[in-house]
Amino acid sequence: MPYTVRIFSAEDISDAERAAAARRFSVALDDALGAADLVAPVYHAYLRLLQMYGEQARPWDLTPSEQVVADQWEAAEKAALEAAFGTDRYMDDAQYELRFQTP
Repeated sequence: MPYTVRIFSAEDISDAERAAAARRFSVALDDALGAADLVAPVYHAYLRLLQMYGEQARPWDLTPSEQVVADQWEAAEKAALEAAFGTDRYMDDAQYELRFQTP
């Protein structure tokens, strides 16, 4: 499922810098998950886990398959955030939003 990334930054950055960060984010996310087509299902499965377990501290009481999803998304998100914003960023410096396009 095609998707777009929207970057929100606490810093004043140009539209070109914001677009470049979104591209880096998408490429890293796709690479970490193996393909762009896997972003939506893995992301939505992770959101379901968040709904079930909330934002409580890990480890969650997950089944082995749920643990795979959680680990997979968290690693992919970390790689994408580092690609877009760098490894020395603060958590509140910038955020992202994924928008999925329905066929």
